[in-house]
Parts: sequence; structure tokens; C-alpha cells
Amino acid sequence: MAMRSVVVDKIGSVTQALNLKHDLRISPDDIPAEEGVVLVVEILTNKSTYNTLELTSGRMAKVVKGDIVVGALGPRRALFGYSGHVPKSVKAGDIIQMLNIGGVLGVCDSANPDKGTPFDCKVLGVALQFPHLGERIGVPARVGRTKLDYNVTLETNGVPVVALAGTCMEAGKTAAAAAIVSRMRHRGLVVDAFKATGVSLRRDILAFEDSGARNTMIFTDLGVVTTTEKSGPALTRAMLTELSARKPDAIVFELGDGLIGTYGVAAILECEDIRKAMTSVVLSANDPVAAWGGVKILREKYGIEPSCVTGPSTDNSVGVDIIREQMKVKAFNAITNGAALGDSVIESIGLAAKFPAPAAN
Repeated sequence: MAMRSVVVDKIGSVTQALNLKHDLRISPDDIPAEEGVVLVVEILTNKSTYNTLELTSGRMAKVVKGDIVVGALGPRRALFGYSGHVPKSVKAGDIIQMLNIGGVLGVCDSANPDKGTPFDCKVLGVALQFPHLGERIGVPARVGRTKLDYNVTLETNGVPVVALAGTCMEAGKTAAAAAIVSRMRHRGLVVDAFKATGVSLRRDILAFEDSGARNTMIFTDLGVVTTTEKSGPALTRAMLTELSARKPDAIVFELGDGLIGTYGVAAILECEDIRKAMTSVVLSANDPVAAWGGVKILREKYGIEPSCVTGPSTDNSVGVDIIREQMKVKAFNAITNGAALGDSVIESIGLAAKFPAPAAN
């Protein structure tokens, strides 16, 4: 395998688990056209919108024409973003696109007008790793610290689990999860958190960490760039089992995308063992109609009674009252009433007495 050195400008967060340096070895030959394979590309265009890359540090950096960037092959099917696929073959010199701000690379099939056309990228080669100490035999780098076991069994060890589901992308799930984690920490709980579905991007789990989560995980840690109906259940089982073994007082996890989508949320909720593991399910909804539909889906399709509703549908008292009166579900806004949201969730998982609320000043 031919090999050369290259100095890269920016390393996408999709590769975070690999701890890559800016001085890399790459090969232009025998590039596997598979999800998770790490590529080095040159940015060929400029953009005025959606023009940043999330780095492995979590910082957002502006991308410009001429930048040498590290990303990873993967598909994406996002309602409010780009839709694209992994090409059947990849070789040096090919032009592909950057499908998200975490550094996912593929062929764009459809673009959201608000985001503009994606960055065009010229493939320079596949990034190499050297797993054999003392040998200069490079192998194509792949995202993740370990490979997903699709036959993993679920064991929560009795740890209460809170799941955040949404009616759509951008329905406020991450803000709600962060508010819940924060309130749990204020009340003395040790909380671990993870993101089960979506396209590789670390800002959500960084928000969980900033809110006080002790341990966090994301599907990318298990080598998956974009979740699907096939991978979603196994990923959820694996992360629930791994975090439960660390004995937190509670686990909070976010289901990226919506109840109706392409990232595997429905497949996860259809699994009886995962449903039984979820002690409390919080629904994030964009508006009262979405809240009504989301509650209906959870109740009638999955037999899940949501513990409360949050999201933009609760931005003022009008939406809160509609949800409480017409759907008979508690409703709290995560931004303006995060403590009450967290208190309600803590009560729903049976830990209110063990971890009483701090006395008011």
C-alpha cells in the first residue's frame, strides 16, 4: 500500500475516539468504500451558511476552500439537513460532499435550502493507523473505540432509565435532557448519559457533560457514523449495559431524530426489552399538534405513557395548558422551568424521596 505524509488543518469530531494528530499518513490506494472509514479531503468550495466543522475538541471552526480536513464516510438522511449516501467506490481524486458539521462524508442526494449546497471535497486518501507496534504496516482507520456487537444483551442492573424522544429534529430534546441531568445533579444523583441515534456530532453529549453527566457515550464510539433501524436497538442495548455497569443513580439518553424518521427510533421502541428498561419517557414536541400526535403514537403504537411533554410546544402557558388539559400529560418548558421538569422526571423514576429537592433560599 502506497503511503505519504500530509498535514491536516482540521479534524472532524466524527473521528474523536481515534485521537488523530495533524500530521497523518495516508494512502491513495485501496480505499474501502464503507461507513466509518476515515478520509483526508481537500475542501474545494466556500460557503456562507452551514460552513463550520465540529472539531474533536468540541469547538466549531470555519471551513474555507483549500482546507485539508479529516472526516469519515457515512450516509445521512436528515429532514433539516442533507441527504446522502456512501459511494460504491472511492479513489483519490474523487469529488464527494461533506454531509454534516461533524465531518461525515458521502455523495449528496438532496440539500435543504436553508443549508445551501454542501462543501465539495476532493479525496486525497484514506487515513492510516498502525496497530502493530514496531511495524510500519498501515491499515485504513475507522471511527470508534470498539466495534458494535449486534448480539449484545441488555442489562440495566436496576438503574432507572430516562429516555428523551422527539416529534422531529430540533424539537428541544437535547435542551430537555441537559436540564434533567442538571437538576438530577443538583439533587445529588450521579447521572450518566448517552445519545442513541442520529448522525455523528458530539455537541449533544458535550451539553450533557456540561450539565453534570459523569460518563457519556455516543453511537460513534461503537463505530457507527449514522444510525439505522438495524443498528439502533443494538447500540441502545450496548450503551445502556455499559453505563449501567458503572452504577449511576440514573441514566438519561436521547433518541435523535423523531418518532417517525430514518435513524432507527421506531425500531428501538419496538423492542420489548428496551421498552421495559425505560423507566420514564419524556416527549419533546414542536407544537401542540405535534405533541398530540407524539403522545398518541407512544400510547397506541408502543404502549408507552409519557411522563411529561416539553419542547417548543411548552414555550408559554397556552401550549402547557393545552397539553395538560387535552392530553392529560404533565408539561414543562426545559428552558424556563428546567428545575420543575427535572423534579417531575425524578419523581417519575421513583427517586424523589431518596434525593429530596434542595431547600429554597
